[in-house]
Amino acid sequence: MSPCTLPRTDPVTCAATQRIDRRDPRAEVTYPQEGRLHAPPAKQGQAIKLTNRAWVAPVMLAMFLIGLAWIVVFYVTDGSLPIDSLDNWNIVVGFGFIAAGFGVSTQWK
Repeated sequence: MSPCTLPRTDPVTCAATQRIDRRDPRAEVTYPQEGRLHAPPAKQGQAIKLTNRAWVAPVMLAMFLIGLAWIVVFYVTDGSLPIDSLDNWNIVVGFGFIAAGFGVSTQWK
């Protein structure tokens, strides 16, 4: 008969005489000396205060509209505007503004 099965058994003796599965999260070990293998209490993390995100929606919509306007102006003027020297790369610039709008949208809460 194990000493831990006897009534009124000291838990320290039981913990010292039994094998404890360290993978079991329910396993507890008590030690006879105060503070032995005692970890200090975990520090409570401070809540991060998020800044006001009111700027996200206007900037996102502005990027979408700038990109759309850039592409529309390019097609309406047959490529002479917004920047003539870019030729068909003006479409890439317009879609770049739209992609930037999607990038900004990830910050919206």
